[in-house]
Amino acid sequence: MDFLKDLNEAQRAAATDVDGPCMIIAGAGSGKTRVLTYRIAFILDQGMADPFQILALTFTNKAAREMKERIEKLIGPAAKNLWMGTFHSVFARMLRKEAEKIGFTNSFTIYDSDDSLTLIRKIVREMNLDDKKFKPKTVQNYISGAKNSLVDPDEYAANYVNDSFTNSIAVIYKKYNTRLFDSNAMDFDDLLVKPLDLFDRHPEALYRYQNKFSFVLIDEFQDTNLAQNKIAHLLSAKHQNLCVVGDDAQSIYSFRGATIDNILNFRKNYDGAKMFKLEQNYRSTGNIVSAANSIIAKNKNQIPKLIYTENQAGELIRLLEAATEQEESRMTVDLIREQKMVNHFSNRDFAILYRTNAQSRVAETELRRAGIHYRVFGGLSFYQRKEIKDVLAYMKLAINPKDESAILRIINYPVRGIGQTSIDKMSVLANENSISLWDLMLRLPEFKLGRRLEIAIDEFTTQIKSYGQKAQQMNAWEIASHIGQHTGILKELHQENSIESISRWENVQELLNAAREFTEDPENDAHSLDAFLAEISLLTDQDLKTNPDGSQEKDYVTLMTMHASKGLEFPSVFVVGLEEELFPSFLSLQSREDLEEERRLFYVATTRAMQKLTLSYAKSRYKYGNLQYNEPSRFLADIDPAHLSTPVKSKKENYPSGANWVRPTRKDSIAGGSLSFSADDLTSLVTGMQVIHQKFGEGKVLSTEGSGQDRKAVVYFSNKGQKVLLLKYAKLKIMKES
Repeated sequence: MDFLKDLNEAQRAAATDVDGPCMIIAGAGSGKTRVLTYRIAFILDQGMADPFQILALTFTNKAAREMKERIEKLIGPAAKNLWMGTFHSVFARMLRKEAEKIGFTNSFTIYDSDDSLTLIRKIVREMNLDDKKFKPKTVQNYISGAKNSLVDPDEYAANYVNDSFTNSIAVIYKKYNTRLFDSNAMDFDDLLVKPLDLFDRHPEALYRYQNKFSFVLIDEFQDTNLAQNKIAHLLSAKHQNLCVVGDDAQSIYSFRGATIDNILNFRKNYDGAKMFKLEQNYRSTGNIVSAANSIIAKNKNQIPKLIYTENQAGELIRLLEAATEQEESRMTVDLIREQKMVNHFSNRDFAILYRTNAQSRVAETELRRAGIHYRVFGGLSFYQRKEIKDVLAYMKLAINPKDESAILRIINYPVRGIGQTSIDKMSVLANENSISLWDLMLRLPEFKLGRRLEIAIDEFTTQIKSYGQKAQQMNAWEIASHIGQHTGILKELHQENSIESISRWENVQELLNAAREFTEDPENDAHSLDAFLAEISLLTDQDLKTNPDGSQEKDYVTLMTMHASKGLEFPSVFVVGLEEELFPSFLSLQSREDLEEERRLFYVATTRAMQKLTLSYAKSRYKYGNLQYNEPSRFLADIDPAHLSTPVKSKKENYPSGANWVRPTRKDSIAGGSLSFSADDLTSLVTGMQVIHQKFGEGKVLSTEGSGQDRKAVVYFSNKGQKVLLLKYAKLKIMKES
């Protein structure tokens, strides 16, 4: 147990007290991964369990891989036998073994978000619904929300329909699930829901896994949803050795179904549960840690803790005030160049964080002008590119020919004379006869759609069946290469000989390289195409090894959203766009819970910084094509001024031409007046009232229209002219009636 000497007192207690339920609250930079790793190593070292009796669940493959490598260094190769991985990968592995019990085969396909959207789009079209009202992404969110809340289609139809829109959602949800089942496919949400279905319908399977896993450990518990929490409860019910690790102050994924209540209520749900707090931050300077503490202290809904550090105080946090978003980016890039010279930083030492992906554009422009290499995370991933998904569709059909999404993707690519009209007819017939599209194609002569179509379909199905036979005999790389050559896709891309087609051809070659690496990796137990597809279907953004352009350049400035930055750290971090209604988002201003999550997101962003933290806002920014004037984010006022520098203002007063710009006074800046502006309830607002707006000044209500959430007012402001305001978002104080 010599390895325990590497831990501080709090870490050692959390790593060695392993009996019964416990919660480890791990503040930012406090060594969370180390404690979880050492806890598992301690259990194995003490002979309390064999590796295959330990279930450890994470949220990224990268985290699981790093933890397993660390454990192996501590206790040896036995660590390879741990059941460790992401929730989705571990339960996909479980479902491969148990699939037939719930009506699937063990070669079921896993639909990614894009596959799911394609199927939803098809169902919406078949139902003759308006795709502007029933946007596939919106429908997908409804369905995903229902699944994460453990609401099946029948329950949704019975309890959640209250108008024609939700009624249509219920019908789409039902059809969507049926089509998934008919295609022998599951989406990502199903990988969490189906194990619960398995345990409910086959209690003997639950008992087997309860007996198998003596210890269950969960990383990033604050990010779990209802389904994940229930799985954890069920699997740990016999031995009660459930250990969850997380930080309620970093719960930022409610839009994915995560609920902070899982971590806040853990001790209520598990009698006698112990709690350990890791409060020493090893990552950041004293000023950054103290500033972050002052930010998160404003939240009401949290587990009390005080993060501290023994690191040096370091520099004050720098605040930049820019006239425009372009000026903000120029100031940011100038500071990056300065820090590279003065501090000898590399590009990789910098991160620029923002609230929305769209904000990367202006930063990219300035970085390109400065000749600084950068990488944008959160864009189109390698496995989402068209040419990659085309080749993967053929691979999927070799394993699971009933995969309707894959069939529809490549049934006429490369072109084989099967038109869209014929495809639509076959889809309708398959639905009417309650059979899969594949089964219909195998029986096509029965439906008399014409000899020409029958010949084309017969050639296609024969091709797919031949791939399926070879997939049983070849490893992943061999069959992938065979498919790449014989589908004609590589040939078509090569013959096109354009810059774009050459790039796409190279991407397909990279996919084949990935299959070869998988096949030659001694860490993989299976080298089949089935195993290869299962692995890549569960990759997360953080698992991708190459840049979006496929290059291996490693020295780049990182650009990403604040959400994507969680779990990462950089010597110098720039948090940009700190403006009201951008951050916090205007969507979060309707409830304290939503606003507190936005504040937690700000806490996450600031705690990514190790040595230098720079915050910035622009007083004007284009949004939806219109120039908008901004107030500094209220979150800036949460920071203890002792840790914040005086705002550095843009050298050029580069205000938009023609703008009636009033430079804010100190009273109206982040330190005072405007952030404490108290708006009135506007339900009584009527024509003729005098009002004051925090940004536009005094005005008079000319008219109102609409009702409820859609109520608007036309207001004339003496300094800004006429404005149309949506009252549910407007911040007005009623002065007097005229």
